[in-house]
Amino acid sequence: MAEIRILRPGDEAALEAFLWPRVESSMFLIGNLRAAGLSDTGRPYEGTYAAAFEDGKLAGVVALYWNGNLVLQAPAHLDALWRAAVEASGRPIRGLFGPEAQVAEARQLAGLDGAQVQLDETEKLYRLALADLVVPEGLRSGRLRGRLVEPRDLELVTAWQVQFTVETLNEEESPELWERHRAGVQRSIGEKRTWILEDNDRPVACSGFNAATREAVQVGGVWTPPELRGRGYARAAVAATLLVAHAAGATTAILFTSLENVPAQRAYAALGFRPVGTYRAILMRGWDKR
Repeated sequence: MAEIRILRPGDEAALEAFLWPRVESSMFLIGNLRAAGLSDTGRPYEGTYAAAFEDGKLAGVVALYWNGNLVLQAPAHLDALWRAAVEASGRPIRGLFGPEAQVAEARQLAGLDGAQVQLDETEKLYRLALADLVVPEGLRSGRLRGRLVEPRDLELVTAWQVQFTVETLNEEESPELWERHRAGVQRSIGEKRTWILEDNDRPVACSGFNAATREAVQVGGVWTPPELRGRGYARAAVAATLLVAHAAGATTAILFTSLENVPAQRAYAALGFRPVGTYRAILMRGWDKR
């Protein structure tokens, strides 16, 4: 038998001790925990964390976040945990993220109808020790350079992120989507989490972190406009962000990409990333399973 309970401030150390040995598939959980703690008032990065304890030791956790994403690290007691998180938060589930087998189980347990799926993708999970980063020649020579996104970049990066979402996440372009991404870019400017790659001062790609701590970063939001692809810009954009993270003290980088995205896999392998498993992401349209 396990004790299922909602984590509260003061449980951070026990949660991190459970998550760090599973860091490759736990960066959303660790990063959001560091950013917002264990309180949940609906603000960005906050969530309701339900955990299972066996003999007083944490054995599994799920978190239902402010944006409706249910993130899993529950090798045991998954059914009880997702139900506890939904009940305690009163929040609809709009996405499932976690190790591939756990997401598959959660989808079945929750009775998710396939017709409601916007995206269901199994991803290849990668890890890199930042000391082993292979820096592309364009960055070494200075022809390419990365810089943080600034307020003057708001509309450009918003347009890129809308294009990214439509192309990779099967979203439909709408005024609401533009406003959501504009707000996200404004937040990322303040958080210093997104970079632009420039080729002779021309913006050509972007990259950033969708989770970050002082020890590790998780790469996300990598985008090159279609007309500029095939020139190594995405690889250089990722490397530029990782150089900054390494200089700030991070030692590890994590990312995941679609099993079908062979060009991206080649680019990440060229930077030194090595596969360590699989991850799965499911996004739903209008699913409200309580």
